[in-house]
Amino acid sequence: MLTQSQIDQYHENGYLIPDFRLDKITLNDIKAAHSQLIERYPQYVDYCPAILPHDPSFLRFACNDDILGMVAQIIGQDIALWNSSFFAKPARVGSATPWHQDGEYWPMRPLATCTVWIAVDDSTTENGCLRVIPGSHREKRVRKHVTNNAPGFALHQELPPSEIDHDEAQDLILQAGQISLHDVFLVHGSEPNRSASSRRGMTLRFMPTTSHYDREIEIEQNRQFRHASRLRLPVFLMRGIDQCGRTEFENETPLC
Repeated sequence: MLTQSQIDQYHENGYLIPDFRLDKITLNDIKAAHSQLIERYPQYVDYCPAILPHDPSFLRFACNDDILGMVAQIIGQDIALWNSSFFAKPARVGSATPWHQDGEYWPMRPLATCTVWIAVDDSTTENGCLRVIPGSHREKRVRKHVTNNAPGFALHQELPPSEIDHDEAQDLILQAGQISLHDVFLVHGSEPNRSASSRRGMTLRFMPTTSHYDREIEIEQNRQFRHASRLRLPVFLMRGIDQCGRTEFENETPLC
């Protein structure tokens, strides 16, 4: 569980690397599941924006009691999982992710998500680890993004350079099995992977059930953004109850 100091750090900086590490068996299971996913869908060798519509078995990794417990300390006990994605970044060809805020792309209202970023491989400066601007979430607003359709990017909406203070950027260096947590409004991105080592990272996207996952916004974003999965994303009630009463869940009782 997180200490109060760690919870305060998350709310102050917009991110946290907790004192936690997945066991080797779970980590190897994720690697094997990802390899099977790529065998079936080779187009996702670099980036898969939505895993669960293609392989619901990945849901088992979201039922980790320790991870759910930490998320509950941050967003409350009533939790939904609305997406999981894979940023694989193969050796020497892994795409960059431009500076952005997740809230630019996401259809829940009000915007509220704690992302769990799982390092499946060691994530280093050399192979394109996640980079963040501490405290950039505090205004709780989505800044103006612009479209960049240049090749070599996993996402195509980015914040203009004038919005980024590179001197403030922090590299989130993680060993395989470690995780980071970050806020929906945090400014973040990553460099391409030019190293000889892969940099696989899996995300779990949790939201409080006080927010509504809006299908009409989802449809519009699928139309608007090149990155979008163009799939109807399943939303799962993980813990607690539905506080909003408007989200379409796949299950009636909590999974975990």
